[in-house]
Amino acid sequence: MCGVTGYVWGTNSPSIGSAEFDRMTDLLQHRGPDGRGVHRIQRTDGSGVLLGHRRLSIIDLAGGKQPLSNEDGTIWITFNGEIYNYRELRPALESAGHRFRTNSDTETIVHLYEQYGEDFVHHLRGMFAIAIWDENLRKLTLVRDRMGQKPLVYYAHEDRLVFASELKSILAAKKVPRHIRLDGIDEYLLYGYIPHPGTIYEGIHKLPPAHMAVFQKGRLQVRRYWNPELQPELGLQSKEVMEKLDAVIDEAVRLRMRSDVPLGAFLSGGIDSTVIVGIMQRHASTPTKTYTIGFPVGGYDESPFAREAADYLGTEHHQLEVQPNSLELIEKLVWHFDEPFADSSAIPTYYVSQMTREHVKVALTGDGGDELFCGYPRYRTVSQLGKFDRLPNALRGILTGPWVDWIPDGPQKSLRQRLRHRLRILRQPLAKRYVSWMTGFPLARRQQLYNQDFLASVDLNDAGRFLESTFAVPQKEAGIGAMRADLVSYLPCDLLAKVDITSMAHGLECRSPFLDHRVVEAALRIPFSLLSRSGQIKPCLTRTFQRLLPENLKHRPKMGFSVPLDRWFRNDLQSFATETLLASDAFCHSYFSPRAIERLLSEHQSERWAHGDRIWSLLFFELWGKNSTSISHNSPLLSNIEH
Repeated sequence: MCGVTGYVWGTNSPSIGSAEFDRMTDLLQHRGPDGRGVHRIQRTDGSGVLLGHRRLSIIDLAGGKQPLSNEDGTIWITFNGEIYNYRELRPALESAGHRFRTNSDTETIVHLYEQYGEDFVHHLRGMFAIAIWDENLRKLTLVRDRMGQKPLVYYAHEDRLVFASELKSILAAKKVPRHIRLDGIDEYLLYGYIPHPGTIYEGIHKLPPAHMAVFQKGRLQVRRYWNPELQPELGLQSKEVMEKLDAVIDEAVRLRMRSDVPLGAFLSGGIDSTVIVGIMQRHASTPTKTYTIGFPVGGYDESPFAREAADYLGTEHHQLEVQPNSLELIEKLVWHFDEPFADSSAIPTYYVSQMTREHVKVALTGDGGDELFCGYPRYRTVSQLGKFDRLPNALRGILTGPWVDWIPDGPQKSLRQRLRHRLRILRQPLAKRYVSWMTGFPLARRQQLYNQDFLASVDLNDAGRFLESTFAVPQKEAGIGAMRADLVSYLPCDLLAKVDITSMAHGLECRSPFLDHRVVEAALRIPFSLLSRSGQIKPCLTRTFQRLLPENLKHRPKMGFSVPLDRWFRNDLQSFATETLLASDAFCHSYFSPRAIERLLSEHQSERWAHGDRIWSLLFFELWGKNSTSISHNSPLLSNIEH
């Protein structure tokens, strides 16, 4: 697990000096504290290539240094991630005449590229952000893993391309513009993140999951290389599903236990992480090291469940109770995320990563289990509401007619407020309905928040099209449609981005067996009737791995990895939020109405509404905006970052 960066320029673009590129590379030091490498190609015509790498050594500690080349130095790679099947791939490559100098997974990728060209990616099982320079073809190939576990961002202009693991590295390159993309602000408020392929900056893009970008002769082509069948097989039987899941998930865990350094696992006490740890115990010669954190606030502390799972499985369990220093931590998160990010579960993820890294370099996680195996209650609710769409048009029109708007307003959790909200949502088609379901800032609230100038500058319908487009493949079952939407939007853009950034802030590698593409392909075949059953939690997983789960955890409702924002912003953080968001020179006032912010804070304090998540979103945006021009080693934030 590492940090990568690179700079490719033609004869019409400026080159870059060694000191400047060193700074681009070393801004990723937290991702790779164990070493660094740079390879430069400078041609007489003025064109050239620079590849940079910061290394977190996991496999082949002595020989896996990067950038790395083939035998004759015509193919160079800088790579972030892990290829779990590299040992299985090596014999065929050696039989084809390729000679290995290391025992690293990185060299396997180089020889795969030599053997198969751009089709090399189809042979990989793992998580990766790969950059390969082919000197003979003068071609750069960028590839991101199928599920989007590893990030890759780039800026392309004329015959120049800059890429990196993080935005801060790209922004350190000369003549890369920092113009804020206004639509990105609206996307952020709608989703809580900025979806691919966009970023908060104009002209800088995220390479989407399962995509490849080829840059050659000043031309960039981006294409999808993996597109699994999304429709379930309705005839599948429960026994067949369980046998397949047991085999593929067991193999995925076993492959991810390959490491030349100590490894452990996150354990929340939920079904997903408990299953992963239980399988690890099957293959481990010693008790698995497991890690969890607890909050001293009722309703937010999963540590007792984690302890129960650890005792049942016999792990070497480590637990830490934290009282977050939120004011200090939010500044660190702003620096690490590089763009607005509203998911406050980044706080506990940051802390559990910090604690875990004190003992091991690699941790397995249960990420992806909810999206693949119907872990969120909303999927069943969406399925049930989908029956409404099958009613005659006339009846649907009566049930959601103008009378709904006559229901009087009320407090947030009042019956009339919830009834009016849900009936209004039912007026919308499924895709738009799900956007309304998932957002913390629906259209009406964004209209109230934005000042007149900003409101006139954005099309408020544009932002929703990203999530709406994920419903493009028609699903007979609405619950499956919602699961597929989350799998390609919420999972990579929010959950996986959060885990990658907060874990790499501490130089910790997180591996997610559920996201092995063979596990994903197997899960996508399962019909909704087997994934969701009344009164059962993730029936496919719980029945398949019932021996690994304590009885008390099999039926425990999902709790989530959350923090008590509502309480914080009514107590400890009230003054800070008010003073920051209503300051006369607040950055956010360029886009948001101070009166609207003041009203939101007042409603929250009076407990008429619970706006904790919205206040966190605005606060993160404000602090990001104040510090977005300080991406350098002289940044006032950087002095607080521990590498």
